[in-house]
Amino acid sequence: MESPAKAKTIKKYLGKDFEVLASYGHVRDLVPKEGAVDTEHDFAMKYQVVERNQKHVDAISRALKKAQSLFLATDPDREGEAISWHLYELLNAKGELKGKSVQRVVFYEITKNSVREAMAQPRELSVDLVNAQQARRALDFLVGFNLSPLLWKKVRPGLSAGRVQSPALRMICEREDEIAAFVAREYWTIDAELEHSEQKFPGKLVEYGGAKVEQFSFTTEAQARDVEHALRNAAKGMLTVLGVDRKQRRRNPAPPFTTSTLQQEAARKLGFSAQKTMRVAQQLYEGVDIGEGAVGLISYMRTDSLNLAQEAIGQIRDVILQLYGKEGLADEVRVYKTKSKNAQEAHEAIRPTAANIVPADIEKYLESDQFRLYSLIWKRTVACQMAPAIFDTVAVELLAGSGERPPSPTDPKRIVLRANGSTLVKPGYISVYQEGLDDAVQDDSDHVLPPMQTGDRVKLVGVVPAQHFTEPPPRFSEASLVKALEEYGIGRPSTYASIISTLRDREYVDIESRRFTATDIGKIVSRFLTQYFTTYVDYDFTAKMEDSLDAVATGEQDWIPLLERFWKPFIDLVNHTESSVSREEVAQARDLGIDPVSGKPMSVRMGRFGPFVQIGTKDDEDKPRFAGLRPGQKMDAITHPQALELFKLPRKLGVTATGEEITTNVGRFGPYVKYGAKYVSLKTDDPYEISPERALEVIREKEIADANRLILDFPEAKIQVLNGRYGPYITDKERNAKIPKDKDPKSLTLEECQSLLAAAPVRTFGKWGKKNAKAKNAKGAPKSAAAAASNAAAPAPAGGAAGKAKRPAAGKRPADAGAGIVQRLAAKASKAAANKKAPLDSPAPPAAASKASAKSMPKPKPTPTKGAAAKKKGSAIN
Repeated sequence: MESPAKAKTIKKYLGKDFEVLASYGHVRDLVPKEGAVDTEHDFAMKYQVVERNQKHVDAISRALKKAQSLFLATDPDREGEAISWHLYELLNAKGELKGKSVQRVVFYEITKNSVREAMAQPRELSVDLVNAQQARRALDFLVGFNLSPLLWKKVRPGLSAGRVQSPALRMICEREDEIAAFVAREYWTIDAELEHSEQKFPGKLVEYGGAKVEQFSFTTEAQARDVEHALRNAAKGMLTVLGVDRKQRRRNPAPPFTTSTLQQEAARKLGFSAQKTMRVAQQLYEGVDIGEGAVGLISYMRTDSLNLAQEAIGQIRDVILQLYGKEGLADEVRVYKTKSKNAQEAHEAIRPTAANIVPADIEKYLESDQFRLYSLIWKRTVACQMAPAIFDTVAVELLAGSGERPPSPTDPKRIVLRANGSTLVKPGYISVYQEGLDDAVQDDSDHVLPPMQTGDRVKLVGVVPAQHFTEPPPRFSEASLVKALEEYGIGRPSTYASIISTLRDREYVDIESRRFTATDIGKIVSRFLTQYFTTYVDYDFTAKMEDSLDAVATGEQDWIPLLERFWKPFIDLVNHTESSVSREEVAQARDLGIDPVSGKPMSVRMGRFGPFVQIGTKDDEDKPRFAGLRPGQKMDAITHPQALELFKLPRKLGVTATGEEITTNVGRFGPYVKYGAKYVSLKTDDPYEISPERALEVIREKEIADANRLILDFPEAKIQVLNGRYGPYITDKERNAKIPKDKDPKSLTLEECQSLLAAAPVRTFGKWGKKNAKAKNAKGAPKSAAAAASNAAAPAPAGGAAGKAKRPAAGKRPADAGAGIVQRLAAKASKAAANKKAPLDSPAPPAAASKASAKSMPKPKPTPTKGAAAKKKGSAIN
């Protein structure tokens, strides 16, 4: 199985005849380079062992030598099936399965009965499930390895595109476009405060001028005030009850959780991200010690199914009777049907493995997040078999005036108000659980009205015209995005969390007030893919591809023809786009106006290192000037005046007491103040707004810090004892040495410093500093000590006296470097990360390579006899 926690729990159930080991996830993956999927030879896939899990494969291999049988008990879905198959392939290639029976067992909850039942009913590995997983992996690889490099060339390094993440990004960006294009409309409502039998309650105008009041019936304050006056004049302080409509309403509970609805509800009620929800759910599934050893608390958490086992339903209903009595129990068993036409393999909804394990009874054994999520799952599951909530609702229509001669329904003088109320008669499931809502609309019927009959007089206490404006569609939250992905059929339960985390990791989206907003780079990537790869980010295409993969999983479709239909048109489009679309077309420049000083055009665009404003064009005789956007500024929102402000750097702020000029600017390492030849980094101050007085204060703080930094100085030996960020240390600019805790730094002698430095390693630096001494010496013949000393590189500037390296002036950088320090550093980090791993929705770790074609995948030959392993002597490996 995959997890050591899961292995530990199951070992307890199986006893001493079984050795239970964990693979720690996938044991093989595609080699992270071109050609891993051979499109010329039936999409043969080249695999390699996952390096970090090699030792776990070796441990399984060693244990197998002492065993008679191998049970593969990974998760009951495609990924789990694939892990088992990969392990089978590795062991079989080594010849370690000769004379061994190999069997696949699956269970959906980790309890003693479920595990033992699964062991008694083994099966063969499912070639269809493995093929479906391989097809998905091949598709993701082919899309990622071909689209991502195209983005690096056309937009900027370090970006990625994915078969599933790109439609999700498009969804977020299209919502941003809807919000940007939205034009608010004004409208007014007429509310009233009413009173009857000494009880006040609200009412709302519903008929006026012989017509029903709609949202935009009154669109100006003048109209609203006219209606107010007409209502007051017609009522003269009193209303008459025209009719009372009483009904009883039943509200049924929500079905038990699927993966999607669990992620949505945990986001709404607990504030969990999708990733956190799945991580905590995994812990609950694999087992928690609740006083009698580890036990799985919930069923398998990756599922589309709403089904509940009959045994589980019986236990849930028993718990309801015990805790809430007969009134709390539904008259009949509720059976929920899955709406998704492609519900995945897991055969049950997410539920407690034992409904009688009440959250309050085990709270002391659980971590806070585990308890909160288990409580949510337990309540939802129990509530789904409880009685409906019953409400008495009442709607009262009231006519303005005495009602002695009521006007006809079409009379323009007829003015009618309505008051709504409801009373909870039987709470039913609501006493346990109520489902949360995204962007819920306020319910104006949640009031208790006084008893009224037709003809009763009701006092009009006040009339309140209220102004409103229509609002744009809300941005996606994690919950509403997961819901939308599920509704469109994009992705599957196991992929929602990774889709969201990929969008965040790539900085395509930001989170503001728990809502997704598309970043500038996210919008450009989405527009590029939508414009040039329309088919492949189309929602319907993505959903149909998921349907096809599901058909492969059920054996209804072959996976190689599926890939063939996808590959040829896709790679032709990639090649055409690479040769025919320029970076300028992709950059999506936006004109901002004319620079008043030079008379040249100003534009904002995306560069390799982030968004920037440009004055002039590449065709001008003089080089264009550039300035990166400030934090929080957006390409599609920045204005001409804001863009001009960006070119105010460097700013002159005056002089120091010794006559050194003070300037402020943004350099390679961020904003700074310069005085003379020295630099001071600005931690919190804005270089565009810092005052001369504040700049002098920053300089004084730096000088004091520098003075306190030096403890001892041995200039002839070029050795110093300094106060550093992590305490005092010794340095000769080549090595840094720690000072023993029992030694006073001020008491150190030169000889002691030299001795400590001799034992310290040579310093290594980042990409902007000097390189490792070994690498430096390896480039040529050895130098003499004197020559090496004379040619030693100066240390990278780090502020103070060491910060004398010249910094480029603002507006003088080349075109591809003019996007601001924050964006450039982020881009370089992203590029470094991209060079280390494959540009896929999920990275492929490196290791020793092996090759396997899944077209002719061998089927393992399990022992068909049920419970055979239990009858044999010796041990088995699970």
